[in-house]
Amino acid sequence: MTNIILLGPPGAGKGTQARHLTEARGMVQLSTGDMLREAQANGSEMGKKVADVIARGELVTDEIVIGLIREKIAEGAEGGFIFDGFPRTLGQADALGELLAEMGLTLDAVIEMAVDDSALVARITGRSTCGGCGEVYHDVTKPWAADGKCTNCGSTDVKRRADDNEDSLKTRLMEYYKKTSPLLGYYYAKGNLQSVNGLGSMEEVRDEIAKVLG
Repeated sequence: MTNIILLGPPGAGKGTQARHLTEARGMVQLSTGDMLREAQANGSEMGKKVADVIARGELVTDEIVIGLIREKIAEGAEGGFIFDGFPRTLGQADALGELLAEMGLTLDAVIEMAVDDSALVARITGRSTCGGCGEVYHDVTKPWAADGKCTNCGSTDVKRRADDNEDSLKTRLMEYYKKTSPLLGYYYAKGNLQSVNGLGSMEEVRDEIAKVLG
């Protein structure tokens, strides 16, 4: 079993690489957003807490998120877990470390998908997805077919995120670096941090991550 944290700014491709790891290694991706939505929908005790907090317009506490992660880990995963979107602060990093130790698990690697900001902006501002199946396209590197149909499912529903523009992305990048810089130092000091080139092709990044994980 291998347990990892994926770190990288918006658009670095964390989701793509996490999907590959779940398929290739039998790992389970633990995304904070997905877990919160699932908890609300399933009506569990923890889900009721989440729904109540959100209904009051408050932020979900670290305690609740750790509780959701605890439930997911208890369900087990043959290949291990990918922590995506958590931790975001040093306090959360400490709490995650304590939880893993309590459950007899270790954190095997923290993989930073390092990118050049200007290149990332160019990558993201040209990005679109298929509304039918989620296939990702890019105006330069992977444009839509001439007939406007998705090569995967045939849909003509082109989706672009409203915040995939240069000004918005620069704001999101600044926010990411503010929050994440302390985490990089924290995990470097613990000997967990490994860096890969997040601007390589999907296959190149996949291969770099595979080398880290062995």
